[in-house]
Amino acid sequence: MEEKLIEVASAWEKAERALVFTGAGMSAESGVPTFRGAGGLWKRFDVEKAAYLKSFLDDPGPFWEMARELLLKKEVQPNEGHFALSRLEKGGYLQGIITQNIDGLHQKAGNRTVYELHGSLDKLDCLNCKKEYTWGQVAADVQKGEVKCKCGSRKVKPRIVFFGESLPGRVLEEASELAGKCDFLVVVGSSLEVYPAASIPQTAWQRGAKMVLINSEKTQLDGLFKWVFREAAGEVLPGLEEKILGGDQK
Repeated sequence: MEEKLIEVASAWEKAERALVFTGAGMSAESGVPTFRGAGGLWKRFDVEKAAYLKSFLDDPGPFWEMARELLLKKEVQPNEGHFALSRLEKGGYLQGIITQNIDGLHQKAGNRTVYELHGSLDKLDCLNCKKEYTWGQVAADVQKGEVKCKCGSRKVKPRIVFFGESLPGRVLEEASELAGKCDFLVVVGSSLEVYPAASIPQTAWQRGAKMVLINSEKTQLDGLFKWVFREAAGEVLPGLEEKILGGDQK
């Protein structure tokens, strides 16, 4: 792997507009459960009852049952891969991060330019009275398996994208525009199966960007990438960062 790290780091250093695109595998190394694959949440929960907007509006219960496991990841911490990306951004080698994740771990690690395609857990809204909540205000209720507004409504929705909802238009537009201008893209921990998010790497490839994939399993878009790593992001990203920054910004 050492030779590949040197080659990728050299290409990254020469890039003018480098972007990183992250999926659930990035956070899995911090202990956050993934959705797909062996042991994924969709193997244990009924996706139609727990993750579709219509089902949530009919009965939020199944969502919060899953949330007791999934959303409590707000207590987890960024891993070495997250911190490596933060240092690369501070060093001027990263234009931004486009993520499918809703956990806020990139921001927690120190990244400032993050495009959250599927929303964030930081804020929630009562769909009945429109009262706004922060994650800290509902975390205890999540542990109990049910969240209720002070008005009595159970329809307190986190600002994440459920199945059946559109992605935030402005965020998707900005992310797509960046991808269309980037000359170097690193994809980390994504199955590249969920659209329109998965169109981001395709946009970068069509633009002619040099492409890197860090993912434990094969994806349907592996052919787009010049370099593919099957090792953990928490190993590969710090390795690349050390070769680019020389370890002097840790």
